[in-house]
Amino acid sequence: MDQQLCPRFEKAMELISKRWVGLILFDLLEGPKRFSEMESDLPISGRLLSDRLKLLEKEGIVQRQIYSEFPVRVEYSLSEKGRALEPVIKEIQNWADAYITREEVEVKE
Repeated sequence: MDQQLCPRFEKAMELISKRWVGLILFDLLEGPKRFSEMESDLPISGRLLSDRLKLLEKEGIVQRQIYSEFPVRVEYSLSEKGRALEPVIKEIQNWADAYITREEVEVKE
């Protein structure tokens, strides 16, 4: 096994498993979104959403596009690096559909 694989895998899992990151990525798979759209789509505070988007932008997974309009419009979308996560996210969704029951989800809520 490649000695570099384990730390890279650990870094990837740490990033993807950070609270709300998976849902943000899943939401952005639909295409570019404005902050307000994401805030209404997700059960997350605006402050925390902003923090996570900054983290994902810093990691090169999300890109922010600013449009010079009045009022200024800002959209977030997945970068090439972020879009590369699509099959991973979809497989996690498939696994969840197959193995996570509604009862397990309701217990958490």
